[in-house]
Amino acid sequence: MTRRFRRVVTGHNAEGKSIIWRDGPSPQVLEPLPQLTLHELWETTAPAVNTGETDTAIRENSIEPHDPNGAIFRIVDFPPDEVWKDADVGAAFSEMGSGDAHDDDAETAGMHETQTTDFAIVLNGEIWAVMEEGETMLSAGDVLVQRGTNHAWSNRSNEHAAVAFVLIGAEPRG
Repeated sequence: MTRRFRRVVTGHNAEGKSIIWRDGPSPQVLEPLPQLTLHELWETTAPAVNTGETDTAIRENSIEPHDPNGAIFRIVDFPPDEVWKDADVGAAFSEMGSGDAHDDDAETAGMHETQTTDFAIVLNGEIWAVMEEGETMLSAGDVLVQRGTNHAWSNRSNEHAAVAFVLIGAEPRG
């Protein structure tokens, strides 16, 4: 069963008073691999626009923000690697709207690179951040700043791991 995360979004009423505009689970959830779920929470441009009635979490699938100067906020619920080890990871990246981010030649499944700076905050569980050279295990409360590197995620435990991500559009390297 897909885990749900509560999302509360503030806004303004017709009189300009602050209100709770949305309160409930993410309106868009994607499961590109068995039990791997992306909970889209919000996308914004720069500068952010804090008016209007558009729920920007409802969007065309893409790992990266649609605006190269924008940002996206999501929670990814990672199952143990064992759950999806035989899945077609390249097809999963295509389903996420980011087939070109996937590194088909990498030895590590799920290796990909985005033109973003990412803040990854482990909410619960443990997850390995895997680079082309080196890796490290992150636990609840740990934060990783990912700077446009080719990377993958590996959950080597028997429990799900939830990671909150903020991806900010970045200039392409070199």
